[in-house]
Amino acid sequence: MGNLRSVAQALMAVAPEADVRISAQADEIRAADRVVLPGQGAMPDCMAAFDQSGLRDAVLEASRSKPMLGVCVGEQMLLERSTEARPGQQYTEGLGLIKGDVVRFDLDGKLQPDGSRY
Repeated sequence: MGNLRSVAQALMAVAPEADVRISAQADEIRAADRVVLPGQGAMPDCMAAFDQSGLRDAVLEASRSKPMLGVCVGEQMLLERSTEARPGQQYTEGLGLIKGDVVRFDLDGKLQPDGSRY
């Protein structure tokens, strides 16, 4: 999930007294005061990488008692599912922490932002 360092640097800039850590350790996530779930790219790829990391249980456990923030695809991952899916699938399962689905806007032929014009 490619924006880890950018998110960490932004948090350190606004809260220099905070102990900001990038971690892939379940114990550190469980011990954290707050959890930020970043993400970059396609929802199916991010969820697959997240599930392969073995952190799903730790993040779900943390969500029951700690403030949690999702950034970019990390925010989408908090919902029940996304219509962004692999070929042959209707949707990608999310974490289900927020009721609802991530759906593509119907822009009726209008140009969609792709991040390259910001």
